[in-house]
Amino acid sequence: MFKTLKTCIATLAVAAIGTMASADSWTLDGDNSRLAFGSVKKDTIGEVHSFEALSGMVGADGAAKVEIDLTSVQTNIDIRNERFNEHVFKGAASAALSAEIDMDEIAGLAAGSVALQDIEVVLSFLGQEVELDAEVMVARLSDGQVMVTSNDMIYLSTVDLGINAGVDKLMELAKLPGITRTVPITFRLMFNMDEKKAEAAPAAPVTTLSAEMLGDVKAGKKVFKKCKACHEVKEGKNKSGPSLYKIVNAPAGQVSDFRYSKAMAESGLVWDVDTLSAFLAKPKDVLPKTKMAFPGLKKDADIANVIAYIVDKSAD
Repeated sequence: MFKTLKTCIATLAVAAIGTMASADSWTLDGDNSRLAFGSVKKDTIGEVHSFEALSGMVGADGAAKVEIDLTSVQTNIDIRNERFNEHVFKGAASAALSAEIDMDEIAGLAAGSVALQDIEVVLSFLGQEVELDAEVMVARLSDGQVMVTSNDMIYLSTVDLGINAGVDKLMELAKLPGITRTVPITFRLMFNMDEKKAEAAPAAPVTTLSAEMLGDVKAGKKVFKKCKACHEVKEGKNKSGPSLYKIVNAPAGQVSDFRYSKAMAESGLVWDVDTLSAFLAKPKDVLPKTKMAFPGLKKDADIANVIAYIVDKSAD
């Protein structure tokens, strides 16, 4: 079952590689990636578990490697997390996925396009290597970001991974009559182009916007009162949140002298009107690990108006 998780990750890494130009290298965005697996106990109780720490990269030569921090397993019960590490993972710190990709055989995807890829991956886990074939869907979100997801549910056996005895021990300690030995796996892996490459990539043209094109500035000033506890629209004026001066069409995480969360700093977002509008409506839908506590604005008109106000104030 854990092999499935590792294999999925490797599969993702490989797929992501194939979608990029051969001259680029890509790094896994662990904050926005997810590897989850399910289990069923007592025949009827289903649960979802995951690993919270993933890392990896795809080199320009097509060599892909992803590591899973086994100690980061999250089952939502602390004692069960400990038992997984002791009895199932046998104290191992990590598992690794690797693959070699022929970059010349895979055409690059345009931004907004998706493709299916069949991937061969080698999982290194508890001293053994397991080969796996999987189909993944690769989506090119932008010039500098690719998302790889499982295209179908993947099932693996605890017997194949050599962890059946560990699952027996979990069952014994929890006094359970049974735990399934075939486990479903799903994953979402986000890859970002490495910074030097991203800087070399041609920048998309930015349309100059006026406040009048966006909404009612006067109404937006009233809406902005909900933001003032944390933000200002003055250059260099940071509060508990960064200054929003000239934020529209600017890259996320770029305000000087402000300490961003890792999720925001590495998000790769650009605050164009559509992205900013979506974030103001439901911040955690756009960036799940954002530290901003604000739940979002409910009315589309309020969002348009507050953006208009920010643009107007930034023109001062």
